[in-house]
Amino acid sequence: MTDGAGERDGGNGSGRSADGWPVDLTGVVESVVTTLGPNERWNVAALGLHAGAPVTAKTYGRTRTWRNFRERGGGYVQFTRDPVDFVDAALAVREVDEPVLGSATWELEPVDSGVERRVVPTTNRGFYAVVEATVAASRLDVDAYDTQTLLDRLAYFEGVVETSGGDRERAAFERIEDLVDAEW
Repeated sequence: MTDGAGERDGGNGSGRSADGWPVDLTGVVESVVTTLGPNERWNVAALGLHAGAPVTAKTYGRTRTWRNFRERGGGYVQFTRDPVDFVDAALAVREVDEPVLGSATWELEPVDSGVERRVVPTTNRGFYAVVEATVAASRLDVDAYDTQTLLDRLAYFEGVVETSGGDRERAAFERIEDLVDAEW
């Protein structure tokens, strides 16, 4: 999965990484992807992007995302900071009318600019615990993973969310509990 350019263009002032992505990717970066289904609605799913040249991604099993990529050949890769949208993408069947989620972050090319407010990004451990819990929960039915180990991870991440997360992270973890048919 690439943007098609395939050439390294870093340092040109475009605001893009050297491989053409709007951000630098390292390791596995969690994203949300929308793919057009046979009902003409956009399926929302979580998708891990593996950094490299080119960036790659893998679906597990014959999922809606796999089918839509196979039949339609593409989709919209998005980054969201909303943990509830991420949980729904990973664990629920969610279909929407538009391909880009309202919570997706954007790259803008301003015509006029000025500083109206400064936002300092902070690191909330609860958010990342939700992401890791979602990954563990999405693998509960995959034979290659040990179920008890995954359940132990879910219990651990639940504690991290309770002590370090905010309201949205707690709501996201409650959504995980609603969507996962398991006790931990």
